[in-house]
Amino acid sequence: MENTILSFFLTCAKIFIVTIEALYQIFLQHFSIQTDTRKLRQGDLFFALKGPNFNGNEFALKALDAGAAYAIVDENISGNDRRIIKVADALETLQQLAKYHREQFNIPFIAITGSNGKTTTKELVHVVLSSHYKTYTTQGNLNNHIGIPLTLLRVRKDAEMAVIEMGANHQKEIENYCVYTQPTHGIITNCGKAHLEGFGGIEGVRKAKGELYDFIREHSGTIFAFDDYDYLHSMSNGIKNIVWYGTSNGEITGHVLKNEPFLEIDITKGASFNKVETQLIGDYNLPNILCAIAVGKYFKVPDKKIKWAIETYVASNSRSQLIEKGTNRIILDAYNANPTSMKAAIENFSKMHADKKVLMLGAMMELGKESVNEHKNIVELINRHHWEKVVLVGGDFDQFKNDHCYFNNSTEAKAWFELQHFENTYMLIKGSRSMQMEKVLPSSSEEVREIT
Repeated sequence: MENTILSFFLTCAKIFIVTIEALYQIFLQHFSIQTDTRKLRQGDLFFALKGPNFNGNEFALKALDAGAAYAIVDENISGNDRRIIKVADALETLQQLAKYHREQFNIPFIAITGSNGKTTTKELVHVVLSSHYKTYTTQGNLNNHIGIPLTLLRVRKDAEMAVIEMGANHQKEIENYCVYTQPTHGIITNCGKAHLEGFGGIEGVRKAKGELYDFIREHSGTIFAFDDYDYLHSMSNGIKNIVWYGTSNGEITGHVLKNEPFLEIDITKGASFNKVETQLIGDYNLPNILCAIAVGKYFKVPDKKIKWAIETYVASNSRSQLIEKGTNRIILDAYNANPTSMKAAIENFSKMHADKKVLMLGAMMELGKESVNEHKNIVELINRHHWEKVVLVGGDFDQFKNDHCYFNNSTEAKAWFELQHFENTYMLIKGSRSMQMEKVLPSSSEEVREIT
């Protein structure tokens, strides 16, 4: 089959030039795609992508030696290996291949974006839908210009649903993702103070996230939206198919019953069940849960399955994990941070009942000219509450005077932490991904036990 396909290529002495249609036929024979030779498996297709600090073309021959079926490159490669396929741009080809693959499906593709909570919402929507349908979703945080096409290309023929997470830090990014994802349904979790440097302020955030609504509006799709956010009402003008959820109004409504240690909510409208006992930390997860319920109900997932899926979901990857270390309990929320999510986490933590509470906060990134002021705002919020200890780490926390303990990085903070003798203490550890605040904790599974 592959030799027949290759016979149609325009050939020269060293490389083959291939169309997307022909490359897709090869893809169907080698369904796994890899961009990192260290993760390569026998029979994979290797795409030689380039970045500021790497050039995949330099590893094309190594990929073939490691077992790749073909290497897709966009530079001339020495040698005479017939498994090298030359394209104009490897990344663009990957995206075009993802688009072509997406076009083979006639199923719901649900795109999720937002400043905060999009990964948790994606996970909750996925577990709800996958309790009843064969559902594919974004793995981890593969939500960018490389991760999204790779996610699309992992959707197999047996798919009944697909849930795609979209991250962004500048204008037109979501718009571009929609070109090859072609979502039929959309969710904007919220528009907060994230990536202000790239978006140019909160209005820029709404404009950029609203690119998903623009696509849905143009293609007569459906959105799921949190009624409590007034700005989502104005952003969604002109979209005919809207499923609202909220604390007071919407097809699904609910409120917080309990928030310590785990979140319990009461569904007041739209489902046959009332109380949902989650394994999530923080009342800020209420909209994420209501969204997952709304999506499940819309797609006719049985109520029992919806409730079971949400109650058995356990967060991972440093997202609001509750961890036990000796007599101490630690909320590890070090996956990401921006002014909106940091404020929500601190306020949620302040409501928890404990005699001793410690904050260890890493700096927030990509805030541009607003960075120092936003870090000041966080310190002012901290100062409104009583804490046993406050530790600030890195970034613009050192650009103004405050009375709290400061370290340059998480390594220094860990050294300090290991010298402490906290007992019966609650701790919140949070910061932007680049701060790697999870390193503050011991890595040994014998020292730290996650509560599930």
